[in-house]
Amino acid sequence: VEVVESGGGSEQAGGSLRLSCAVSGYPYDTYCMGWFRRNPGKEPAPVATIDSDGKEFYGDSVKGRFSISRDESNRLTLQMNALKVEDTGVYYCARGASVQRWDRWDAYDYWGQGTSVTVLS
Repeated sequence: VEVVESGGGSEQAGGSLRLSCAVSGYPYDTYCMGWFRRNPGKEPAPVATIDSDGKEFYGDSVKGRFSISRDESNRLTLQMNALKVEDTGVYYCARGASVQRWDRWDAYDYWGQGTSVTVLS
């Protein structure tokens, strides 16, 4: 299984960014996929997850601002709108086996290398 993120960078507060994640090496409709944000000294925080049926789950801090999607080539996208300074961090894409634990980083088994997002005030 290979997970590769792209996108990210720096943006002013209120702006938008889009993150992408290409996943390969496993059946498309078997697992959920999610995004986590990590900041120094903290555990990865759940941002958004989408299950194999397309149901979406969002962390409280991003509801109404971020949108997760996946296509049939197993590419995952995170559209980040109305960015806030507190959205800053390293964003990781990961594969999860249990949608019931979508917000638990330890329920995800394959992770990308991470992509940095900086939101400027």
